[in-house]
Amino acid sequence: MDGLTIGRLADEAGVNVETIRYYERRGLLREPPRTEAGYRQYSTSDLWRLQFIARAKRLGFTLTEVATLTGPDGGRNAEQVLVMARAKIQALEDEQRTLAAVRSRLEQLIELCDDPTSEDCMALRISS
Repeated sequence: MDGLTIGRLADEAGVNVETIRYYERRGLLREPPRTEAGYRQYSTSDLWRLQFIARAKRLGFTLTEVATLTGPDGGRNAEQVLVMARAKIQALEDEQRTLAAVRSRLEQLIELCDDPTSEDCMALRISS
């Protein structure tokens, strides 16, 4: 499967051709060798890298974080991946606590305003 054109690579990875070009500009993908006619030639490792990027994005990693995860020239450091994954879990837990607090306040508001004549709820209404 080596020698993939940009269109074939995009199809195999399920991304747009412009996404591949963007990732090249960002340094997430290496600039591929070209044929004599100037066509880019990608390898199976480029396909793997695109699939890795997609998986990492689904896990909530930013493209900057993905660049750190993959390391220069595709080298990966397992310890660094673990540190970043644990940090991502901590961030999710923090966000869950924040969302739970907001939900609780909204539930209190609903309970308060369940009675449309409630004076406490009336204070929230915009006067016409």
